[in-house]
Amino acid sequence: MHRALMIATALSLAASPALAAPCKDAKGKFIKCPPAVTASVVKGKDGKCRFASGPKKGQFTKCV
Repeated sequence: MHRALMIATALSLAASPALAAPCKDAKGKFIKCPPAVTASVVKGKDGKCRFASGPKKGQFTKCV
């Protein structure tokens, strides 16, 4: 049991740099990660923005 816990910990630590890779530039320096896009926003005829998809479909949102 103790050995399995140590192996699981080692694997999770080994995977950590792989998760940070998208937030590095070509030279290996850390950069700000781009925001994750969760839902698309559509501007209506009335000039107000709404969510076009996702769990908040049809609700008003801030125009970007």
